[in-house]
Amino acid sequence: MKPRIYGIIPARGGSKGVPKKNIQFIAGKPLIYYTIIAGLGSRYINKLIVSTDDDKIFQVAESFGAIAWKRPENISGDDSPTIDTVLHVLEQCNIKENEPEIVVLLQPTSPLRTSSDIDSALELFMKNDCDSVISVVQTDHPPFWNMILEGKYLKSLMGQKYFTMRRQELPVTYIPNGAIFIASTQTLKIQHTFYGQKTIPYIMSTERSIDIDSKFDLYIVEEIMRKGEE
Repeated sequence: MKPRIYGIIPARGGSKGVPKKNIQFIAGKPLIYYTIIAGLGSRYINKLIVSTDDDKIFQVAESFGAIAWKRPENISGDDSPTIDTVLHVLEQCNIKENEPEIVVLLQPTSPLRTSSDIDSALELFMKNDCDSVISVVQTDHPPFWNMILEGKYLKSLMGQKYFTMRRQELPVTYIPNGAIFIASTQTLKIQHTFYGQKTIPYIMSTERSIDIDSKFDLYIVEEIMRKGEE
């Protein structure tokens, strides 16, 4: 029997970097549209829920075929952890219907993530013994060469020895790209995080890993989409 898998899209109305970011237009569509379409196109997701505190986002989400639920103000601030939104949706599922067995968190700021990415990541999760699957991208610059300022002088963050090593000698490192987070409902309720002890990476390309955080990011993504249509 196939597990119940729900996609959750957290979409606040407030944004400091780009006002109303989640409904800013890219290539003629609001930003959140691309995540909704990717989620609805998944072969595994049974239900796609947009959690928002904003009436306009609520309307936009429903117009594109997602289910929209209102989110309380106390978990809609700039400093509100995303996991609080996920747990709130799970609480509402318990009230309204059966809760899912697997949760897929899809942030609307990753418009280049595809349905195929979602399904491949879900297959990784379902075929392996793990707490979670998180989409990542290889880091462009080795973190081993990072420095901090102590007074007016630079100091190595991870040890002076790394500055004598070539890039090829350093371990390959990855960072979450914000596109896909997968875990079981049971794990999320117990651990309150997607970052478990046994987390498997779903590695994505640099291009598809762009996370919208500024107007410049919007411009870059629109250019990528435009060139893809040529």
